[in-house]
Amino acid sequence: MIYFSRWKILFVLAVTALSFAFLAPNFVDRESAEKLPNWLPHQQISLGLDLQGGSHLLLEVDVATVIAERLESLVDSVRTELRKERIRYEGLGRSGTTVSVTIRDTDKMDTARNILRDLDRSITVTAGEGGRVSMAFTEAALQDLASSVVEQSLEIIRRRIDETGVREPSIQRQGENRILVQLPGVDEPERMKDILGKTAKLTFHLTDDQVSLAEALAGRVPPGSELLPSAEESDPRQGRARMHLIKKRAIITGEMLTNAQPTVDQQSNMPAVSFRFDAVGAKRFGDVTAHNVGKQFAIVLDGKVISAPVIREPILGGSGIITGQFTVQSAQDLALLLRAGALPAPLTILEERTVGPGLGQDSIEAGKLASIIGTIAVVIIMVLAYGLFGIFANLALVFNVVSILALLSVLQATLTLPGIAGIVLTVGMAVDANVLIFERIREETRAGRTPMSAIDSGFSVAMTTIIDSNLTTLIAALFLYIFGSGPVRGFAVTLSIGIITSMFTAIMVTRLMVVTWLQRTKPKALAV
Repeated sequence: MIYFSRWKILFVLAVTALSFAFLAPNFVDRESAEKLPNWLPHQQISLGLDLQGGSHLLLEVDVATVIAERLESLVDSVRTELRKERIRYEGLGRSGTTVSVTIRDTDKMDTARNILRDLDRSITVTAGEGGRVSMAFTEAALQDLASSVVEQSLEIIRRRIDETGVREPSIQRQGENRILVQLPGVDEPERMKDILGKTAKLTFHLTDDQVSLAEALAGRVPPGSELLPSAEESDPRQGRARMHLIKKRAIITGEMLTNAQPTVDQQSNMPAVSFRFDAVGAKRFGDVTAHNVGKQFAIVLDGKVISAPVIREPILGGSGIITGQFTVQSAQDLALLLRAGALPAPLTILEERTVGPGLGQDSIEAGKLASIIGTIAVVIIMVLAYGLFGIFANLALVFNVVSILALLSVLQATLTLPGIAGIVLTVGMAVDANVLIFERIREETRAGRTPMSAIDSGFSVAMTTIIDSNLTTLIAALFLYIFGSGPVRGFAVTLSIGIITSMFTAIMVTRLMVVTWLQRTKPKALAV
């Protein structure tokens, strides 16, 4: 243990230099750090919500709505297929999570069951009395659908937040159907709630001119059509939002969009949103506008008609513009939502918290004070207890703290208030390994061993205990990270990094300083 090879010395010096280099960007502001040359480190420690303020949102994904939509789609498919095969039926509808229909042509019952089974392999078809047939999704299919919806929602939320430019957001799945969103530094929580809460399901429909709007409002809505309210306009005669009669079948969906940007309508000079379709959407858009010149074309967002322009001429370029009563901000937000994509299910905000930057600054100051007091106490105790060897341990402690902060910068791990607590705890634990080594050296010296022999024995014998104690703590921190969330994870991350760096400093850094001192001074006795 006394011999220190040249490559080990170079390794310790290289790690030390890199630690200080990666820590350096934290001593300047973020803009200055980003302007550093590419060959220099420029990453800073990411501060959590409790340190720099921001918004905390707990969202619930309405999976039941998606299941209901799938069942309604199944009802439409059953209707279409039975009509195609000229099989008479009645009582087609949905009840709960089951779709039922009564087949009137009993001689075609087997054919009908086979048709219904082929509609979706994830449903079970059950025949009852009187030609009644029931269809329901299997439990496994429902679970897969729910998991898929939550994962899609997670990805869409991430895209929307990335589009807003929020730095270091934390987006995590919690439980079966909940998503935790933490947005450090956000000073517009209401706007973020609006952006995240909108489903942004965009569809394009032709209006239905078979009956007048007055007849539709009186209850004569043709099959395959529906009444939808306008998003902006109001009808003073009805005392409510203006209604539009549109065909249920969507000609084009938002999934066919490739881009959307805020713009200005050249005719009205008002904010608007321009959009562009992919190849399939462009062709379909061109065909629809070519065959329906003079008719209205309704643009529907989340169940409301945001624009219903009249088709003046075929639009063959695959692009268009959405006009309405937009402000500059609302046009930017709508373009953002369309670019990010529609949520597969509505979101409900279950919990909302806003942390002010002042409170975060108070937490930072309190954490700094606690760290300084703890570090000073440890430094004084180590010097009083072990003299020169205590100074070596303190130097290793400084390098240990530098290494922790440097690793947090490199890994871009988020530092939270519990994370600062983990660093403070690590400061006390970091010297624990040195205490074990120095106490062993002290015992060997009292037993009459020479300085070189005592130091060699101290590092060798204490090594097993150091590894064992730190490994058990590391395992505990790992379980905290796996099963914990939020602040608990922040504590586990800094604790784990601190354990790894403290083992390195005790085994390598402190030993290098002690061995270098021993080889240069060759003392006759140790004052430990």
